[in-house]
Amino acid sequence: MTETTIHPTAIIEDGAQIGTDVHIGPYCTVGSKVVLEDNIELRAHVHVEGKTTIGEGTKIYPFASIGTPPQDLKYAGEETILEIGKNNKIREHVTMNPGTVQDKGKTIIGDNCLFMMASHVAHDCVIGNNVILANNATLGGHVHIGDFAVLGGLAAIHQFVRIGAHAIIGGMSGVENDVIPYGRVKGDRAFLAGLNLIGLERRGFSKEDIRKLQRAFNQLFGDEGTMDQRIETVSEDFSEDDLVMSIINFAKEKTKFPLCQPRKK
Repeated sequence: MTETTIHPTAIIEDGAQIGTDVHIGPYCTVGSKVVLEDNIELRAHVHVEGKTTIGEGTKIYPFASIGTPPQDLKYAGEETILEIGKNNKIREHVTMNPGTVQDKGKTIIGDNCLFMMASHVAHDCVIGNNVILANNATLGGHVHIGDFAVLGGLAAIHQFVRIGAHAIIGGMSGVENDVIPYGRVKGDRAFLAGLNLIGLERRGFSKEDIRKLQRAFNQLFGDEGTMDQRIETVSEDFSEDDLVMSIINFAKEKTKFPLCQPRKK
């Protein structure tokens, strides 16, 4: 049998729901509407408030601030939600905000993510599984990030931008446009530098799959026709390839911004 331990200096407000095998360290504060599922560790000086749910196995390190009100001038105190999945690591000084009523009222974080020191997740973001935000990486509001994406240190993602699954964002990059799945971007104003080939190899994608993705990439970002025409051509040529079609479907679902493009020669 395991048991929950709460340091005598911690402040747990009435109404907070605490699971089993939860360890709450010195000087942590937990608000009345917080739900901590099983096997969670708040190391020390962790602040959690608002209508925040944290999934089992998650570890949060000192001076993280979780569930505090959105940094949005339109926010007027509405009760919104922050949902954090299982087995996440949230390092020192990380900040995460709940959603706003201008969107779906919810910020969602998946499972098995790593948020390194001082990274920030703004209101209404939706983050997939196995995502990494390196030190000081920053998400504006309403950003969507796919599974296994990696954001380098000091990267900044403009509000409403989408980052596709398995993409990698270079350190100190400012991303103002949507990044395709499997893409690699870099630069102070980010441009598409190719595919995340190293990441794909590390995650076990076959050489044949990578070659198909590369052919599709070259065709999609070639010089012939418009982007919409190239999207349709690649869609026809690779209609039975699920990996390529995930890029095509992402491109067709564009919302606020166009796709991040390669730098012109």
